[in-house]
Amino acid sequence: MLKTITRPLIGTLLAAALLANASAEEKVLNLYSARHYQTDDALYANFTRQTGIKINRIEGKEEELLERIKNEGSNSPADVLLTVDASRLAKAHELGLFVPVKSKVLESRIPANLRTDDWFSFSTRARVIVYNKATVKPADVQNYEDLANAKLKGAVCTRSGSHPYNLSLMASIISHQGEAAAESWAKGVVANFARAPKGGDTDQIKAVAAGECGVAISNSYYVARLMRSEKAADRKVMEKVGVIWPNQKTTGAHINVSGGGVLKHAPTRKRR
Repeated sequence: MLKTITRPLIGTLLAAALLANASAEEKVLNLYSARHYQTDDALYANFTRQTGIKINRIEGKEEELLERIKNEGSNSPADVLLTVDASRLAKAHELGLFVPVKSKVLESRIPANLRTDDWFSFSTRARVIVYNKATVKPADVQNYEDLANAKLKGAVCTRSGSHPYNLSLMASIISHQGEAAAESWAKGVVANFARAPKGGDTDQIKAVAAGECGVAISNSYYVARLMRSEKAADRKVMEKVGVIWPNQKTTGAHINVSGGGVLKHAPTRKRR
């Protein structure tokens, strides 16, 4: 529930790069991926077993891969880019890196709001609120707006505001409430900081559990990782924190995605 991954959709996207644009003789797909999940290893192995197509995978950080593909230009060996966060998928689109893909399977399985003409989402994650059970009342943190409430003065921890996860959340608030309200909210959150922004989402959850701050925002899968961890220390962290799916009476929790697209200079498109 905390993270939805529709594995067959990734396989369909990979197949689209080959089967829709290349001859049946092609048996290799070059994949640039910013994803680093063990579940993907099993996915690629199954894809190769079922199709006979080998996956050559290059992993890297999101921005590094975008820059690499842009610099490689028409000489890029990459067929498909998989990355995290709609902002990065949108950036790839803006850079003209993707090519439109027509797939009845993808279009039937992926809702229209989770795809565009040239990239498709295959997993979602919510931006949830994590609070210290001993110091914060859950009723006080039911909505993102509550994080700007003066009663949380000195209680809020967060990763950098310039990180795409937070930028996407801010974009959502602007979309729903307008720029003025979003700016006011951001100023209120900053005024409530317990410390300067640092670390990733897991660091925020651990800081809440340790009492360094009372509340933080995290992507849902970081919460799930700690909940399912075999480490006693991680499970201890989750015993001390509660999780809120915000804004259930209004807009609902902010959702972001992982996704991918077929690249404009994909070698498989050249070798039809």
